[in-house]
Amino acid sequence: MSAVKTLLIVYHSLTGGTRQMAEAARVGAASEAGCVVRLLHAAQAGPADVLAADGYVFATPENLAAMSGQLKDFFDRSYYGVLDQINGRPYASLICAGSDGSNAARQIGRIATGWRLNAVAEPLIVCTHAQTPEAILAPKHIGEADLVRCRALGEALATGLVLGVF
Repeated sequence: MSAVKTLLIVYHSLTGGTRQMAEAARVGAASEAGCVVRLLHAAQAGPADVLAADGYVFATPENLAAMSGQLKDFFDRSYYGVLDQINGRPYASLICAGSDGSNAARQIGRIATGWRLNAVAEPLIVCTHAQTPEAILAPKHIGEADLVRCRALGEALATGLVLGVF
């Protein structure tokens, strides 16, 4: 078996939906014995955390058709400090969307391309259909079927890291 691998999950969540998705990915990844999983809020994560990890999950709500400002802040603070030091490492993204989430996923993909990361899965987008101010600001409850998908993504990424697939 190879050396223990580290999967870093960086998330931001205002209403709890993205947190539930990130936590499910953590649970799935933690089922792989050879992988240490670090779940960090975007405000606490930085370049040292990125450099210390072998793979990544970036999780965000869709805010105004974009990734959250807190996740963007994480990328802004970390980008140049790790540039050309993490080339080829695998990543995946989780988006908790009110409408479609594709632009938030595209923004993460562009940053990951700049970091020369390797996307190992299509962005996992969960749509809550929250469209009114009340629904948008209300606490979110992600359904079990979507949480199963998030756990599976975390498990697959961790397993791929440990087996050297990624």
